[in-house]
Formats: sequence, structure tokens, C-alpha cells
Amino acid sequence: MRLLAYAKVNLALEVGHRRPDGLHDLRGLFLSVDLADEILLEPAEEDRLVVAGGAPADPASNLAWRALEAARRSTGDPTRWRLELTKRIPTKAGLGGGSADAAAVLGALAGDLPAHEVAAVAVELGADVPFALVGGFARVAGIGEVVEPLPPVGGFALAVVVPPVELATGAVFRRFDELGGRGPEIPAWALPPALRDHAPLRNDLYGAACSLAPELDDWRRELEGRWGTPVAMTGSGAGLFAYFPTRDEAAAAVTEIPAGARFAEACEPVERGWIAASETER
Repeated sequence: MRLLAYAKVNLALEVGHRRPDGLHDLRGLFLSVDLADEILLEPAEEDRLVVAGGAPADPASNLAWRALEAARRSTGDPTRWRLELTKRIPTKAGLGGGSADAAAVLGALAGDLPAHEVAAVAVELGADVPFALVGGFARVAGIGEVVEPLPPVGGFALAVVVPPVELATGAVFRRFDELGGRGPEIPAWALPPALRDHAPLRNDLYGAACSLAPELDDWRRELEGRWGTPVAMTGSGAGLFAYFPTRDEAAAAVTEIPAGARFAEACEPVERGWIAASETER
């Protein structure tokens, strides 16, 4: 079977204090977009992981493979699999690519497991996996396990740019614990009409990320100057994004960025975190 695992963008991410278990309570607005990794799953005589595009090829550190093993334990299905993963979602960018891959594999192999059991496995795999399992547009809380789907949104596109910076999520949260603070806010007037009721939107990890990589703020300011619109960060970085009325306008914007970006593409919202697609849909 062929799966598409969609990236997510944190339109808002409010971070609470560090809990006794070392994690943080979060509140945010998450959105799936049509940037996707591709996964091919085929029954095989023995397990095999094949990766192209930068994800870990070691099964022990690859989230998609860990999801496969978790699904196998939960369902009791002994089938061996060849998993071929083609990465398009950039890593260490706050776009949730590894979590999306895990959610797609878990969802595809969960079989008849009750939804609450699948959700419990998703939480164990990672904080972004529960949202990626559902996808679309949602309010997310807790450590990521509370996902409240919201009506689909549209009528806008995103220009997504990943500067030549790589940030580890754990390092950003540790710096946040040292610095605290609130991220810069995007007011209602600067948002697409479909999102104005949720304003203002902010990412509290922005200051911590810029403390670790000051060039991230340089990129954000440069993009704002070139595009004439507010630019925000997704997740723990280093991905940056801005809103545009149409995909064509977002695509034009990503052609006007400084040299050296790791990734730049126009995206639009999608209503799922992952889908199963037939080979004829290639």
C-alpha cells in the first residue's frame, strides 16, 4: 500500500511551565498541509527499512518503523514488512515529518483496534503523533494527546521556508525553561479571514530558538521585509511561514528568498493527517 503522510504547521504554540515529568503542557492550533512524505508498505519474507531523503535508516531510531513495530505488538499480526520511506518534509524544521510518518504507518496497520487504543499508542510514539493521526485543523493541548478537531479551513496558502539552521527540539525546550517568555503575536488583521477568530497567534518557542540560532531571527526579518507580511515559526523551528491569499502568490513569494535555504515551498491546508493512495494515483 502507498501512504502519504502530511506535514503540520503550528499556527500557534503556547508553552506552559515544565512539569515534574520533564514535559510541558501545550496549547496550540495545528494545521495539516499538502507537503507529504511517501511510504510504501509491502508484505515481505523479512522486515526491511529503506529510506531516501534524510530520515534515520536505523529501525531503532526511525519513527515510522517504531510505529510499525508498535502496531504489530498491539494487533498481534505477525506479518513482515518492507517499508520504503521517501522524505520530502525537511527534518529539524518543526514540520512534524517523523510524526506524520509514524501516524500514517500506525493508522494503516492498526486494523480493527479501538480508536482509544490507537490513540494511546500514538502518544507513546511522540507528542505530535496524536494530531498527525487525525490531521486537518485542530486545537491541541496537554502534551499533544488532547486533539480537538475544528472545522476545516481554507481560502489561503502558506509560503514555508526552512533556513540553513537545524534545531533539536529538546535543546529548544531546555532553553525555553531558562528564558521563558511569549512569542511575537500575529494580530487578526494580518491573518486570513478563516483564522481571525483565533487571533492573536504566537509561538512561545521563538525566543528560545533564536537564542540558540540568532540567524533564525535574521531570516524572519528578511522574509518579512521582502514579503511585506508577518512571518512566524512552526514548532521548535527552524521552519518559517507566512500567509498568502492564493497558492500562486505563496509560490511567487518563495522565489524571492535569500540564497541558502534548506527548503522553500508553497502549501495549502488538507483535511487529513495521512491518506492511503493507490498506485494509480501517482
